[in-house]
Amino acid sequence: MARIAGINLPNGKHVEIALTYIYGIGRTTSQEILDWLKIARTIKIETLSEDHLDRIREAIKEYIVEWDLRRLINGNIKRLREIRCYRWVRHQKRLPVRGQSTKTNARTRKWKSVAIAGKKK
Repeated sequence: MARIAGINLPNGKHVEIALTYIYGIGRTTSQEILDWLKIARTIKIETLSEDHLDRIREAIKEYIVEWDLRRLINGNIKRLREIRCYRWVRHQKRLPVRGQSTKTNARTRKWKSVAIAGKKK
C-alpha cells in the first residue's frame, strides 16, 4: 500500500482513482497531477515505483488537502457563526446554503424523511 498525504491508497486501483481517496483531490485534480508528471492514468498503485510516488507526493504538497483543508473549511464556518450570518443559520439547520430550492429537491442535504409514528394517512 502506498501512503500519500497520510492516506493509505488501495493497491488494486488505478492511480487516477486512488488519488481521489485523498480529501481535497477529485478526478480532475488527479488527472492534472498525473498529466503534469507524465504518469499514465491506468497504472495500478502497486506497480508504481518509489520514484513515481515521491514525485506524486511533491506535486500534492502544492494543494491544500486532508487535515489542512478540513481545518480551513471548519474555520470558515466558525467565522460565519461568530458574525451570525444567514449562511451559518442554513448550515445549522442542515439546509442548502447557496439558495437552492428545498420544496422538492435537497434530499441529500436534508437527509431522509423520517416516518412519524402514529400519524394517520
